[in-house]
Amino acid sequence: MAAEKHETRRRVELRHGWTRMAEHCGFVTAGLVEDKTPWRNGHALAVGVKARTSRSPYGAEMLARRGTAPPAACRRNGVQLGGRRKVLVLHGRGSDAFPRRPTLPADPWNPAPAHLDSPSKYGVPGRLGTWAPVQNAPALGNVGAASVLQLDVHHVKTTPPLIASPRPLCVFLTQWHNTPGQAKQRALVPSVTRKSLALVRHASVVTTTAPEVGAQQNSTAVIPPTTPYGQLTVGVPRETYPGERRVALTPANVALLLKKGFKKVIVERGAGSQAEFLDEAYEAAGATLVDGPQAVWSASDVILKVRSPSTDEVDSIQEKQTVISLLQPAQNQDLVRKIADRKATIFAMDMIPRISRAQVFDALSSMANIAGYKAVLEASNVFGRFLTGQVTAAGKIPPCKVLIIGAGVAGLSAIATARRMGAIVRGFDTRPAAREQVQSLGAEFIEVDIQEDGSGAGGYAKEMSKEFIEAEMKLFKDQAKEVDIIITTALIPGKPAPKLIKTDMLDVMKPGSVVVDLAAEAGGNCEATIRGELAMYKDVKIIGYTDLPSRLPTQSSTLYSNNITKFLLSMAPKDKEFGIDLSDEVVRGSIVTQNGEILPPAPRPAPPPAAVKPTAEPVVEVVELTPWQKKTREVATVTAGMGSVLALGKFTGPLFMSNAFTFGLASLIGYRVVWGVAPALHSPLMSVTNAISGMVGVGGLFILGGGYVPETIPQVFGALSVLLAFVNVGGGFVITKRMLDMFKRPTDPPEYPWLYAVPAALFGGGFIAAASTGAAGLVQAGYLISSVLCIGSISGLASQATARMGNMLGILGVGSGVLASLLAVGFSPEVLTQFGALATVGALAGMLIGKRITPTDLPQTVAALHSVVGLAAVLTSIGSVMADVTDISTLHLVTAYLGVLIGGITFTGSLVAFMKLAGKMSSKPTILPGRHVINGGLLASNMATMGAFITMAPGSPLIAAGALAANTALSFVKGYTTTAAIGGADMPVVITVLNAYSGFALVAEGFMLDNPLLTSVGALIGVSGSILSYIMCVAMNRSLTNVLFGGLSTPTAVQEFKPQGEVTQTNVDELADALLNSESVILVVGYGMAVAKAQYAISSIVSHLRSKGITVRFAIHPVAGRMPGQCNVLLAEASVPYDIVLEMDEINDDFPDTDLTVVIGANDTVNPIAMEKGSAIEGMPVLHAWKSKQVVVMKRGMASGYADVPNPMFYMPNTKMLFGDARNTCEAIKTAIEAKM
Repeated sequence: MAAEKHETRRRVELRHGWTRMAEHCGFVTAGLVEDKTPWRNGHALAVGVKARTSRSPYGAEMLARRGTAPPAACRRNGVQLGGRRKVLVLHGRGSDAFPRRPTLPADPWNPAPAHLDSPSKYGVPGRLGTWAPVQNAPALGNVGAASVLQLDVHHVKTTPPLIASPRPLCVFLTQWHNTPGQAKQRALVPSVTRKSLALVRHASVVTTTAPEVGAQQNSTAVIPPTTPYGQLTVGVPRETYPGERRVALTPANVALLLKKGFKKVIVERGAGSQAEFLDEAYEAAGATLVDGPQAVWSASDVILKVRSPSTDEVDSIQEKQTVISLLQPAQNQDLVRKIADRKATIFAMDMIPRISRAQVFDALSSMANIAGYKAVLEASNVFGRFLTGQVTAAGKIPPCKVLIIGAGVAGLSAIATARRMGAIVRGFDTRPAAREQVQSLGAEFIEVDIQEDGSGAGGYAKEMSKEFIEAEMKLFKDQAKEVDIIITTALIPGKPAPKLIKTDMLDVMKPGSVVVDLAAEAGGNCEATIRGELAMYKDVKIIGYTDLPSRLPTQSSTLYSNNITKFLLSMAPKDKEFGIDLSDEVVRGSIVTQNGEILPPAPRPAPPPAAVKPTAEPVVEVVELTPWQKKTREVATVTAGMGSVLALGKFTGPLFMSNAFTFGLASLIGYRVVWGVAPALHSPLMSVTNAISGMVGVGGLFILGGGYVPETIPQVFGALSVLLAFVNVGGGFVITKRMLDMFKRPTDPPEYPWLYAVPAALFGGGFIAAASTGAAGLVQAGYLISSVLCIGSISGLASQATARMGNMLGILGVGSGVLASLLAVGFSPEVLTQFGALATVGALAGMLIGKRITPTDLPQTVAALHSVVGLAAVLTSIGSVMADVTDISTLHLVTAYLGVLIGGITFTGSLVAFMKLAGKMSSKPTILPGRHVINGGLLASNMATMGAFITMAPGSPLIAAGALAANTALSFVKGYTTTAAIGGADMPVVITVLNAYSGFALVAEGFMLDNPLLTSVGALIGVSGSILSYIMCVAMNRSLTNVLFGGLSTPTAVQEFKPQGEVTQTNVDELADALLNSESVILVVGYGMAVAKAQYAISSIVSHLRSKGITVRFAIHPVAGRMPGQCNVLLAEASVPYDIVLEMDEINDDFPDTDLTVVIGANDTVNPIAMEKGSAIEGMPVLHAWKSKQVVVMKRGMASGYADVPNPMFYMPNTKMLFGDARNTCEAIKTAIEAKM
């Protein structure tokens, strides 16, 4: 990539150097042709060959021949020709490109037809575009293939030799378009005279060598004549145009020029007095004050002016003097010729091309900005009412309605000013691109029904069609009836201003209305405009002032001085040396004459290509259901549900239906509760449900036995299940508490969690006391209390205010459930001791893990705890079957088998997720060959072993044990194959799915043991995980099936999108300034912030900005991070107030009104390509960060995100990239902000 950039830069230098060399030698050059087949009838062509050294007699002869014998259509000196002059460069390499050597005619100007692609000599093309020889021209040997637009040089050997050794040769082809369709636009062409091959004095040729694939070639760049700043005097005369109050140079820029090394700055006395810049200020800045304009003109090498030179001033211009001013050369051709007669060089500030690099020189935009602002003020001065609306005791004042025609710089400035003054503003422009600019300033964009693009060359508008103009006139007349003020800004370069406001429109305007015509100097947009005056047409005032910028002389002089000073300093081919480099598009576009020679105007940048109209897709008519259809479908759904339950009751028993009843109600309650949890609390929700899933240990209690230690394998499995379950319980609740404490604000009221010990002690003591006299219904009461508390725990996480209470309710719920289960089992003191030891060790281990992890490690820790639940479910299910396989129900066998299957998948799947999230395994999908066949085979094996297990268990325990063992192994393998095939981008879904699996494993245990507590709690956890999985899939525009079993469906064709534009980089200081100068800032954070642990520096930045009164908010995408809500937790850990951390749906509409959006470590979640049809992430909800006024993206590099699609936002004009590590960069930004505060 670096080599390609170097080569591109070298070729650009070659182009610049060759263009200058051609101009020195009499060639007329203005740019590069873009048509790859430029030779066609109706074009007059000329060619010349220039050796790199001036010692070549043959090169001299050919240039002379080119200069003295042009085609008949181009023979006259100073002739005017239509169209543009372009330079072509022919590049050749290789000897096999010209197999044919045709015989070319002897007459160079009237050749017979010949093969264009088969030249064998230096030649010039004739008028029909064929090659012809030049008399006495040396023959070329092995020139190679000729192609257009290859900016390079080639080594040739000629006979006889041009010079002693082979040297680079440059072949220039100058083309004049002279076709009838292009003859409408006339352009001045300088006379073509014979010139010496010797370069101008002070010019130098620099040759460098750069490597190229397959060849080594020389790079030649020509430096134009330059003059050191120390030999130049800059003069600033007083403006003589009537009413002109501006000055070309302010004292601040006088000091700047002298600091840069200019010999002297001469200022005429009183030049800045009308702009409030006193002579004393100029003297203090180092200027030399002189009396009278003649003293300035006679003693200066460079003259800086605002207005074009007057007739008297033209007579004062010295030979070889340089003048920079506003000029309007197309309208002042006589003035241009007079200046040329003085042998001077003049630059027109109003001809500077509108390109990104030239924005700092763009005086027209600076003045238009002031004119738009002043236009609103002038209108308000003569308007008889307020612009803003008010409600007073005397009555209601309606706001003024303003219509602004033309949304260029002046129009947008007027819109912003009128809006700030409280008016209702409407904007109109023929360019579709102006719509967003108008709307971004709070104005209504009005348009006609006819679709036509008014974008013209150089950023201006073009003339519209007759039909469009008629529709436009009707629109303006309708608006004239409603609005109070109309401001027009429409101009077409080189032509009179279009008449947009007719007298019939003025007739329908309300009395006292105002029209401000900013195009008055070009004839005006209003038919009643009088140039330079305030006119009246009936009861409507028409302001036709032409000096609006001059009416704010101090501000306009300051901006113009900055523009002209930076433009002057930009013309420095060498450091601190002034020179005119015609290969510089800004210089070439603005120069009008050079040492008395009138240069043709450079072609303006072409308008952007019209957007391709999308192919209209057939509209599928959606037929609305009739009331009958709606009702019958509802009834059918209810009937199907009731019938299914009825059939289930018929083919199962009371035990199953009792558990199904509990499961159904718990699922419905959980569904309602989980949906109410705030997205920012999804991480604590997963943590607390993970802790509650430790209830899986209750199943282990029913197979726990022996004495102080287990004595059988089932008892060992029970003990291990209890131990693992309490690791989950202890770790889960500690992690939840830590996360919730991070969200706590200093202003929150105090909480007293220790008070929950009161109900815990009362329930525990009362339960034990009551159980000592008989169990009765205590077990069911305990199960009920435990289930209700667990439901309350999850519902408590619905808001920050009740979240910590929810965690405490969860602890009470698990504790009461375990206590009730102990009563149900009825352990001996020895087994109770064993249980106490297991529970204590497990809980302490879990609490230790919960206290040691960091929020960044949260996703992998949750995944690891899920694996513990899965393994505990496997051990409990196997142990319950082994405990008494001879006396076991079919329901017990089925649910035990499912418990092993779900638990095994959860176990290995969670381990794989843990390793991927912890970086111990590649996050890329592990795609096994034939993975769908493998998974299908595993599923079939599970079904086969399930049948064998159920049928063989009572009579053949060994076969049943083998089937159950095979099920365990198959579930472990399936957990690996399904999870390993999922990429890192889908980890949020994986974690939530595993959370749901752990809940459904509990449900299976509840059915197996006929335990309503396990059934209800498992339903809660399973539903919560399922809902979170759904939320994650919606956020990624994915289906759960697609994530877990991706590739089952036929892939749709994905359209490739290539970003357009260039990447603009910024730095820390610029971003710090932008943050401090913004009123509204949005920070979009992603997983990159979590990895870099940049949340602490970001928190400090936010604190500094908020202390300055800047509105700062965070935008969080649902899949930001590696588990739901992870970024919310990380920001809370860094003490970021949670009320400024908003979800995507809450903040997406606010981006257009935001001054600056900073994206930190996010990519796919802010990718506008998701809005494009056919993209790989089509339909994925994303944060609309690109709609902000400015966007800065902080990334390590330009790599794509997990979706592996390009992000067009990085190339948008309002986006800048800041590369580097997120934490280091944020620390640097924090330091820069602290230094600037």
